[in-house]
Amino acid sequence: MNFDQWTRTVLDRVESALDHYLPAADVQPAPLHDAMRYAVLGGGKRVRPLLCHAAGELTGATPQALDAAACALEMIHVYSLVHDDMPCMDDDDMRRGKPTVHVKYDEPTALLVGDALQSQAFVTLTSEVLDAARQAALVRELALASGSIGMAGGQAIDLASVGHSLTREQLETMHRLKTGALLRASVRMGALAGETPSADALAALDKYSAAVGLAFQVVDDILDVTADSATLGKTAGKDAKDGKPTYVSIIGLDASRALAQQLRADAHAALEPFGARAQRLAELADLVVNRVS
Repeated sequence: MNFDQWTRTVLDRVESALDHYLPAADVQPAPLHDAMRYAVLGGGKRVRPLLCHAAGELTGATPQALDAAACALEMIHVYSLVHDDMPCMDDDDMRRGKPTVHVKYDEPTALLVGDALQSQAFVTLTSEVLDAARQAALVRELALASGSIGMAGGQAIDLASVGHSLTREQLETMHRLKTGALLRASVRMGALAGETPSADALAALDKYSAAVGLAFQVVDDILDVTADSATLGKTAGKDAKDGKPTYVSIIGLDASRALAQQLRADAHAALEPFGARAQRLAELADLVVNRVS
């Protein structure tokens, strides 16, 4: 398969698996389950599931194991988006091209959707498609990536930085936690879902993930000032309006574009020990960066 065919195949698998692992909309409490499914299904780039599947190909992980890991990652990611969009955080009314959960339903429902998706992610990881040792390893990776030394910690720094100046190093630290931690976990969880990779292999994958994770955020910052809301699926220009520090505000648009390309090259370099077996991961690095010219 070429990359587009592979991507469509994985995305179809993940969508079907998410439908399976999420509670049905008619199971009580039905309004909460309906809102969970509204938040998760039928949208998003699914970068984390794609990274998970691509990394799993390196270690011979089964598609079923990768589906479970990918769904858990996507549930955590969507929970973070639902909470991030709430009035107490970024207060946004559009996500993935449709009304945010607190707008479509209400704020208490949005809060509970995030809480429930976080729990459902770990229920999914402990399904029968993964043995006990792999379940434990993947649960630990996801918990670390989503907690106070990962995504939640990065969000705390982000909220505290509104209206303040950050150095480039401080901005990078924030994004390595807020965005990078879960992207790193996506790669590690995919690899750990198969035969246990060597320490050297995991180190190389971590270097790749660090580059891709930072590139993802740099590109997001670029798109926030160069794309419209319809293209983004969320409100364009909101970072600048809210006084949030970004790569564009700190180093400028042209330098941000150059940095994204450098990070793409760094990601490719990190994959060299794997040779052609890492083709999908290399193509995903290109996909992340090539969202902008």
